[in-house]
Amino acid sequence: MSDLNIVRRKIVALFALTTAFGGLRRVFGSLLPQDSPLTEQTTEPRIGIALGSGGAKGLAHILMLEAFDELGIKPHIIAGTSMGAVIGSLYASGLTGKDIRKVIDELVISESDNLNTVLFRKDLLKWINFIEPKIGSGGLVDGGNFMQHLHQSISSKSFEELVVPLKVVAADLWQREQVVLESGELVPALKASMAVPGLFTPVQLNGRVLVDGGTVNPVPYNLLWPDCDITIAIDVMGTISIDSQEIPSFFDAIFGGVHVMQKSILMGMMKNRPPDIYIKPDIMNIRMLDFFKADEIYRQAQSAKDELKMELEKVLA
Repeated sequence: MSDLNIVRRKIVALFALTTAFGGLRRVFGSLLPQDSPLTEQTTEPRIGIALGSGGAKGLAHILMLEAFDELGIKPHIIAGTSMGAVIGSLYASGLTGKDIRKVIDELVISESDNLNTVLFRKDLLKWINFIEPKIGSGGLVDGGNFMQHLHQSISSKSFEELVVPLKVVAADLWQREQVVLESGELVPALKASMAVPGLFTPVQLNGRVLVDGGTVNPVPYNLLWPDCDITIAIDVMGTISIDSQEIPSFFDAIFGGVHVMQKSILMGMMKNRPPDIYIKPDIMNIRMLDFFKADEIYRQAQSAKDELKMELEKVLA
């Protein structure tokens, strides 16, 4: 037999073997273990998002979640601190970014509201009930009523009922350590996470006295590492442009001190190991309790939303 015929037979035999192997792959591929060389990994990357603390500035998180909605993707897991935990819990319950906007708009006075509108909107009067003086109890007010009202708009009452897994950060006041809450009732956990020292009363939960998670982990993207391929950190601390010699008010002194601490913690985390995507909305001159400036916060956060969409598109590509 000539060498040419031998080569031809080898080619035919190789083709037949390849075809047969492909057939076996299609028939038995689903029965093979996931790490088998015969299977193909076609899953999309697991994307986790961390929503940071920032009081009213945390409303900017809503736009970041709208970016996910507009691209038709859902985060694999959410981690949140303080207002980031509140917004994250609403999204994790199954609400869209636009749904959350509607919930917030029902609670805050917008720039377009005139005096008559404010006086006759019954829902705005609910703010009176949110403020319970608690002087002598570790804070000025109790945030429990606010959280209870906010979560009347969702059906999830516990972490276990959420559509997307959620990790909420608080701090143990006496043990001086981070506490990650991810099971049990939602409202007490969120109330603890946003209990800013000096403003909101500490929360007793699971045998601990808990305060604002921003005191230990203001943007908790490190909690996403074990469960995600891509980590996204949203930093809404913002900046205040004022005279550096100005004497702060009582609340500005409290919140300003908290922000100094939070920035220092975050810088240390970023230096050690940054997230895959870091987004910092350019929010200027919004103080912690300026919820009535919701429209302005949304405007200032729009460019950050566009930036996040571009980064997500790169990941998905």
